[in-house]
Amino acid sequence: MRLLVTGTSGYVGSRLAPMLAARGHDVVGLDTGYYVDGWLYSDPRQMPTLPRTIVKDLRNVELRDVEGFDGVVHLAELSNDPLGENNPEVTYRINHEGSVNLARLAKAAGVKRFVYASSCSVYGVGTGDFLTEESPVNPQTAYARCKTMVERDVLPMGSDEFCVTFLRNATAYGASPRMRFDIVINDLCALAWTTKRIVMTSDGSPWRPVVHVEDMCRAMTCSLEAPPAAVNRQIFNVGQNSDNYRVRELAAIIADVFPGCTVTTGKSSSDNRSYRVSFDKIAAGLPGFKCEWNARKGAEELHALFKRIEMSKDTYEFRAFTRLKQLRYLTQTGQVDAEFFWR
Repeated sequence: MRLLVTGTSGYVGSRLAPMLAARGHDVVGLDTGYYVDGWLYSDPRQMPTLPRTIVKDLRNVELRDVEGFDGVVHLAELSNDPLGENNPEVTYRINHEGSVNLARLAKAAGVKRFVYASSCSVYGVGTGDFLTEESPVNPQTAYARCKTMVERDVLPMGSDEFCVTFLRNATAYGASPRMRFDIVINDLCALAWTTKRIVMTSDGSPWRPVVHVEDMCRAMTCSLEAPPAAVNRQIFNVGQNSDNYRVRELAAIIADVFPGCTVTTGKSSSDNRSYRVSFDKIAAGLPGFKCEWNARKGAEELHALFKRIEMSKDTYEFRAFTRLKQLRYLTQTGQVDAEFFWR
């Protein structure tokens, strides 16, 4: 297939595009380039080819940008809760309005497949039970609310000619050249490596489902290649049941992998986001999909990577590896305006 992948210069996209190309697809990227300052490592095995990339803001996408493609995988949004809360109005314009407009344009252009990277954060505060795709959503942040709104608005666009699939990804982790250290496992591993201490300000009791970035990419690939009847107008939680953890359990796993690391916890937090998620549907219903990673294996991967590249504290703290830091830097230095448009 000829595929347009938005967000190819991001954490997931920089792993997804080469995976798709290795499977014989013709991949073109689209990215506004906020995070191109950050490149943690190079590995030819993960980058058989980097795609030609259209440098463009999601809000400026036109019909001609999506013409001639068989499928679109949409990743390019302001990612994570802190970044979304930093400027909720702009978040809604990019993440909700921009994403819905992209889907409309794709359908108008005759694109056959549209895969949207949603998030398990739509569940927000769980009841203690394992949440399924049929469970009520309870988003707590602008980022999560936008995900639910995109699902709501794009789902009715699905038809025999326009196959739409929504992947509610668990919290990502794992190595990527465009690394992120503002997600839980990656951050805790970096702390364990650079300081040998994991100091949690909360008691670590909230539940989080996690999924390796490579398994996320595998789910997107399977969604593109599956028979339309299996994935059209479907929502899938992406992960595996065994990878629901309390945050303190993740810290303990990481401390065991990183020699000499100690863990301390704090008091119960006012952050009430906590949920466990069922991944039964994707295991049974997405042809070819199976997770190949777990939290311990991911921590071991990051330990080996940090050792190989001799990662320093300065690298861990570099602004481009934390989304909110980088957007604030671009704003403060006048490179983007208050609406996050490049000047």
